[in-house]
Amino acid sequence: MAYFSEFTYLVASILFIFGLKALSHPDTARRGMNLAAFGMLLAIVGTLVRHEILRYDWIIAGLVIGSAIGAAMSVWMPMTAMPERTALSHAFGALAASLVGISEYYRHGAELGAFKMTAIGFEVMFGGITVTGSIMAFAKLAELVRGSPITYKGQNILNVSLFVLTAVIFATLVFLPGTGFLFYTMVGLSFLFGIFLVLPIGAADMPVVMSLMNSYAGLASAATGFAISNNVLIIAGTLDGFSGFILSILMCKAMNRSINNVLFGAFGSQVTATATQTDGVMREVSTEDVAVQMAYARQVVFVPGYGMATAQAQHVVRELGELLEARGVTVKYAIHPVAGRMPGHMNVLLAEANVPYSSLYELEQINPEFPTTDVAIVIGANDVVNPDARDNPHSPIAGMPILEVDRARSVVVLKRGRGKGFSGLENPLFFKPNTGMLYGDAKSSLASLTHAVQQA
Repeated sequence: MAYFSEFTYLVASILFIFGLKALSHPDTARRGMNLAAFGMLLAIVGTLVRHEILRYDWIIAGLVIGSAIGAAMSVWMPMTAMPERTALSHAFGALAASLVGISEYYRHGAELGAFKMTAIGFEVMFGGITVTGSIMAFAKLAELVRGSPITYKGQNILNVSLFVLTAVIFATLVFLPGTGFLFYTMVGLSFLFGIFLVLPIGAADMPVVMSLMNSYAGLASAATGFAISNNVLIIAGTLDGFSGFILSILMCKAMNRSINNVLFGAFGSQVTATATQTDGVMREVSTEDVAVQMAYARQVVFVPGYGMATAQAQHVVRELGELLEARGVTVKYAIHPVAGRMPGHMNVLLAEANVPYSSLYELEQINPEFPTTDVAIVIGANDVVNPDARDNPHSPIAGMPILEVDRARSVVVLKRGRGKGFSGLENPLFFKPNTGMLYGDAKSSLASLTHAVQQA
C-alpha cells in the first residue's frame, strides 16, 4: 500500500503542475481546474489507504461536514460573492494547517527536533496569519468592516514589533522546543498579526490581499507536509505558495503598490496623500441619448467593474454587445487586472456569460485605442478608471495604471448614485465634459439600453 500511496502522490503532483500551467490562459483554464481537482482526488485516495490510518470514523465525519459546508457555499453563495467565498476558503485551509501543527506539537512537544520544530513553526505562523487575515478580508469585502484603510498612530511600530517578537519566539523554539508557553504565545501572536496586517489595507487593494493570503495558505500547507512527512503536501503547497506570491508581486506592479507595504500592513505608506478636489457637476444623460450614440458608433468599449458583478449584469452586457455587432459596431471589453474584488474577477464573470476571449483586451492593449473609441461604457468601475492615478501625484492611488477611458470621445458611466464608491475616493472622470452619468441598477440600465438600441 505504501508504494501505491507514493505512486498516487507522484501522479497527483504531475497533474497539479500541468493544471497550474493550463490555468495561465483563459482557453485552457477549465481544463487546468479539472486536472488539479483530479490530482487532489488521487492525493486523497492515496492518503486514505496508508497503513498508519487505524480508524476512519473521524475522517468520514470530517469529509461529510466539510463537503456539506463546501456544497452549501457553492449552491447558495452567488457568483458576485466569489471573492468572499475565496477568502473563507483560504481561512478554512489555513485553519486546518494550523490545527495539524498544534496537534503535532501537543503530541510530541519537547521531543521535536530542530527540523520538525522549524516546519511546525512556519506552519502555525503562516496558518494563523492567513486565518485571521482572510476573515478580515472577508469582513471588508462583505462590508461588515469599512473598506477604507483603518489607520492609527503608532501602527507601523506595532506591526513591526509584533512581527519581530513572533520571529524571536520562533527562533527560540527551534532551540528550546519544550517551552510550551512560548509556542502557544507564538500561535496567538500570529492570529493577532493577521488582523493588524489587513486592517490598514484599503478595499481598492483587496485583490492583492487575496492573492497574498492564497500564497500564505500554500506555504502553510507546504510546511505541514514537512511536519508530517507528506510529499504531496510539500509539492502542492509549494506550487500554491510561490505561484500566489508571484501573482501578488505582479498585482502590486499593476497597482503601483509596494509589496513591502502589503507584507507588513501598510508599513511606510504615505498617509498624507490627497485626492483631487472636484467642483464641477455630474452630467446626467438619458437612456435614449446613449442608445443613439452606441447604435451609430464605429467602436464601443465596455469597461466592467464590481458594479457589473453586483448587478449580475454580465449576460445583459453580452446581449447588448452582440446586438451592436449585428449593426456593424466593433465591440471590445477592456479588462483591468485588479477590477473587482479578486484577481481575474471580470474575466470569470464574462466567461460565465460566454463573451468570447478574443473580445477581451488587457490594459496595455486597449489604452492606445481609447482616443479613437466613440463610446466607452463604464459599468460600476471606479479606481481603475480614475484619471487621478495618472494626473495627481498626491492621490492615494497615484501611479496606479488605469484604463484611460477619459480619452474616449464619449464616456458613459453606469452607476447607482452619486456616492464615491467602495474605496471612498472622488473620481474626476465623473465631472469631465465628455462624461455622462446613467444612474440606476446596471442590469436594468443595460436592458433598457438594449431595447432602445433595437428601436434606434
